[in-house]
Amino acid sequence: MSLLKAIEAGDASLLPSRRDEAWRYSDLRAALRAIPDASPSAATPTTTAPLAAVKADHEILVLNGRPSQAAFRAKAGAPQVLRLRIFAHADHTLHQGAVAIDLDAGADLTLIETYEGQGADYVSDIALAITVGAGARMERIVLVDEPADAISISGSQIDLEPGARLYQSVVTAGARLQRHETQVRHPGGGADVRLDGLYLLSGKRHADLTTVLTHAAPDGTTRQLTKGVVRDAARGVFQGRILVEEGADRTDARMGHHALLLNDGAEVDAKPELEIYADEVSCAHGNTVGSLDDQALFYMRARGLPEHEAKALLMQAFVGEVGERIEHPGAREAVAAWVAAKLESLA
Repeated sequence: MSLLKAIEAGDASLLPSRRDEAWRYSDLRAALRAIPDASPSAATPTTTAPLAAVKADHEILVLNGRPSQAAFRAKAGAPQVLRLRIFAHADHTLHQGAVAIDLDAGADLTLIETYEGQGADYVSDIALAITVGAGARMERIVLVDEPADAISISGSQIDLEPGARLYQSVVTAGARLQRHETQVRHPGGGADVRLDGLYLLSGKRHADLTTVLTHAAPDGTTRQLTKGVVRDAARGVFQGRILVEEGADRTDARMGHHALLLNDGAEVDAKPELEIYADEVSCAHGNTVGSLDDQALFYMRARGLPEHEAKALLMQAFVGEVGERIEHPGAREAVAAWVAAKLESLA
């Protein structure tokens, strides 16, 4: 089942639903009863993109699924910054797009990837194919800030070569149904991966952060940390799966997911998984879902802080670790400002 097959057939019954294990918490078939018409072409947006202050050496704009450049190659040499701006300007229509990004051996690329939208009730489906060559380094910072009535699907396939480094941070505010999926093929051989995520949700927004990482050979490391804050009737979904294949000895993989529910109507569904077929590995995962610490909140209010400000500070302390792990200074500062504004509205 896939959105692509459903669109090609014009049949919404082919969409993935809660009966499909990988989509059990994000029922696309229930959210999309019929396949909309294709989105028309649109004028280049003039609004300021999130992370716009971060300087970039190159830019690709994907407007209603139509990329200004379908492929990008980063060569070895000086570090580069690529801005990938995915923009939807549509009403009650659907579009798909694809971009390929390749890093040569020894290349160093920071990818600033943003998702934005104008209009109403659109459906966006974006596919990325990324390869990171031997000894290359890629930091991918993704900020997803879309309208509350959008349906947004993004899927990335990332293939690494030995010695590669991949550092990813995904930050999102959700949409009517939003799913950001990352699949990584880990080659071992000293390759190092960090996969981080953060969702900040209110209203009836839904965000699904799904990752599938396969350790295919010995001597690979993975670190994964996802945090979330959910309020009102919003729903956060985390699905993280780490597969260690037979022979991938000396794999070191750690996964953690932690979320805060700010009221009784909010919901978080978490499914961390480890599937291990190798010996001599060091793997672990953890998951917690709770509420703000009443004692800490009382302590702060007793010292004169208004409740709104005290809650914002506690939430900032809870989620701050995710943003602090971003290595690019400009992107780290921009994400911190965006997160602070979202937490202020959640408090």
